[in-house]
Amino acid sequence: MKETGQNSKKILIRGAGDLATGVALVLHAAGLRVAMTEIAAPLVVRCSVSFADAIYKGKNTVEGVDAFACTVQDLEKIWEKHAIPVVVDPNMEQLGHLSWDALVDGRMLKKDLGDIKGETPLIGLGPGFTVGVNCHAAIETNRGIHLGKVFLNGSPQADTGIPGIVEGFARERVLYSSTSGVFEPLVEIGEIVEAGQILARSGGEEIRAPFKGLLRGILRPQAYLEAHVKVGDVDPRLDPELARHPSDKAMAVGHGVLEALSSLQVI
Repeated sequence: MKETGQNSKKILIRGAGDLATGVALVLHAAGLRVAMTEIAAPLVVRCSVSFADAIYKGKNTVEGVDAFACTVQDLEKIWEKHAIPVVVDPNMEQLGHLSWDALVDGRMLKKDLGDIKGETPLIGLGPGFTVGVNCHAAIETNRGIHLGKVFLNGSPQADTGIPGIVEGFARERVLYSSTSGVFEPLVEIGEIVEAGQILARSGGEEIRAPFKGLLRGILRPQAYLEAHVKVGDVDPRLDPELARHPSDKAMAVGHGVLEALSSLQVI
């Protein structure tokens, strides 16, 4: 994405999965200094378009923008590179002591996160957020005509638990671990897979493709993974480019966050 040049405004995004990455790309292109938090071993399915993957690789590039795994002490150095720092600090024990112009909660926990803490403007993504209770603004993340809508009152739609329908497929598109144990992916993101093909093993159990499609995402190997965790995403559209770029959903949510920052007079 084309940059417009950085300014002094600093935005911290909690989480660095594919949706949060779309937000980071939009804010970065708007010239804001963006930093992100993650857990030590992110469970991110769409690795190729998630800045969280920098935690595993040291660096990940999405849409021409670099993100680097780093410590709090490296923030300024990474910003000077016009890149995005990603810090393992899920509870904000380090980054929480710094001054931020706004916080964005992009973890998609989909549950009530408690009361607002502090005066820093907080923007929440999706279900679980209510303006005035646990955020200052919220963004709709469910697909539909309201995707990306900014809420300055009220709440986004509740979690439906059903993935968006793509060419007639919804729940079938998402793969889950069947049993706990070692998780081993067997296919690379971006490959076209056949119905019934073994895509991974979890706790010794095989996870197979539900239909012919594009493997749009799959978890990295895990030494131990709980049962019933999302591990993959198969898309019936046979276009490998879909695995290489952020979704329209992620970018729409990103533009919603940018609008919210303006409405809250952060920018």
